[in-house]
Amino acid sequence: MKRERINLKKRIVSLLAVVLMFSMVLAACGGNKNESAASSSPSSSDAGASPSASGSAAPSAPVDLKVFAVQEPNIDLATNKFTKFAEEKFNIKFNFETVTSDGAKEKRQISLASGDYPDAYMLTAYIDQFTQGDILKYGKQGVLIPLNDLIDQYAPNIKQALDSNSDFKAFATAPDGNIYGLPAYAQCFHCSYPNKYWINTKWLDQLKLPMPKTTDDFKKVLEAFKNQDPNGNGAKDEVPLSGSTEDYGVRIVPFLMNAFVYDDDRNHLMLKDGKVQSAAITPEWKQGLAYIKSLYDEGLIDPGAFTQNNEAYKKIGEHGDTQILGVGAGMHPAIFVNIDKGNKNSKDYNPVPPLTGPNGVSLATHDGGGVSPGAKFAITNKASKEAQIALIKLVDYMFTPEGQTNGASGMKGIDWTDPAPGDKALGEGVQPKVKPIPAVEGEAPHNAGWSGMAHFYMPKEYRDSWVQGDDIYDSANYERRLYQATLQYQGHEPKDLFPIWSLWVDPATTDEVSILQTNIRTYIDQNTLQFVTGNKSLDKDWDSYVKGLQDLKLDRYLEILQKAYDSSTFKK
Repeated sequence: MKRERINLKKRIVSLLAVVLMFSMVLAACGGNKNESAASSSPSSSDAGASPSASGSAAPSAPVDLKVFAVQEPNIDLATNKFTKFAEEKFNIKFNFETVTSDGAKEKRQISLASGDYPDAYMLTAYIDQFTQGDILKYGKQGVLIPLNDLIDQYAPNIKQALDSNSDFKAFATAPDGNIYGLPAYAQCFHCSYPNKYWINTKWLDQLKLPMPKTTDDFKKVLEAFKNQDPNGNGAKDEVPLSGSTEDYGVRIVPFLMNAFVYDDDRNHLMLKDGKVQSAAITPEWKQGLAYIKSLYDEGLIDPGAFTQNNEAYKKIGEHGDTQILGVGAGMHPAIFVNIDKGNKNSKDYNPVPPLTGPNGVSLATHDGGGVSPGAKFAITNKASKEAQIALIKLVDYMFTPEGQTNGASGMKGIDWTDPAPGDKALGEGVQPKVKPIPAVEGEAPHNAGWSGMAHFYMPKEYRDSWVQGDDIYDSANYERRLYQATLQYQGHEPKDLFPIWSLWVDPATTDEVSILQTNIRTYIDQNTLQFVTGNKSLDKDWDSYVKGLQDLKLDRYLEILQKAYDSSTFKK
């Protein structure tokens, strides 16, 4: 089913402006404990790369490929260096049907509905990829063709990933056994714990306060930030806690709620004794709301956190010459503060470990891997056999470390190079294999890679092999900063997670569960805001709130999800 990532496009675009080198920082996350083809050296792995690798003769003229694609900022696909490299390497000629990020999903659907659709869709996971429902619908109609035979015959790297990585195979394989499209698999450690708080440790030091450990500690810190003038300007202008509603991980509620009951920051679901339940109707949820309301009532939470976008949020983090933000919610601090070299505020924001609530609960939102279910690459029934083979070989190349790096991050020698003696990889004890070449300030974008359109297979061993320096406040080493921060959250997830991000529901219930999911999630989020701000009373209106969820068929929603879970490979 569709994984809701609350405008994931903008989260990643904001950080792409900073680095990637940091396309590795921002890819969606995944879970993989197995070795794969991608564990070999980027510069040495080239299996299946040429059109004649399978023994078939290369065509005398380039194969024309009509491809639907999102053209991200600072990328011109027609003149892109990776485009030219791929055309020469695979004897192909791209005819891109490009669209901008805004409205890309709608344009994709219009393309399909017109009947005049391309040979393939090369999408971006955080912008416009197919949902699982889309895959099943168009696969059943024959619009998207099964890739199984093409992979077996022409894509050894994709095949090895499927054979060696059971999680990736589960994400890619529809209930009927067909692979109608390929998802992006990116095992991003910091992304998989999205709901972090970043506290102004300079202010803690100024007020001689320790890092908060409990919900009571945290409230006292916010009170001090509000009342004791930590920025020293003599004005009561401090904003103790803020966030936004725009992106996954920046809402303020989940981090705090996790000190009372598990909040997945999507659909507010949890798993207990093998049964999926809604956390939002539990007594602990009500207790968590009461705590958050107490912060709000004392003016410790920025009211804008419930309405503002990231642009407005960042104006609080970057408030001219006066620092006013005490604690910011976010997967990473670049959402609300500039991290580029020389920024005076960035180093002041450091992670708050998961808080312990009054009942001893100390949890952290964890998505179990981070793959966005669905497909970012699919071949249609418009593609000739020759085009099908060329397309699968192209994608197979991006399942090698070299192909993945060239495609997503930019070409070797332009955006990355081989490590030098003494370089250190991100992963502890891991041999470094990819060294980013930092962008030169003021230099025009290189236009050497496809960015998110080329995110395909980035398991942990690949990401851990990137060179990162030890100075975590240098923007060039931002991934290490996030990695170290996330270690404080690791292990705070529940023992059993409900894998809603990866479940294939019965095609007969796809539309029904999508409507139920949207209505229920919206209702919970709206009522959360009303309870926190006092527009509804936790004492007087709680029972009617619970009844409202039942009226929205919460039980039916859970029934459908339970059935999908019981039939999945994820059930233990």
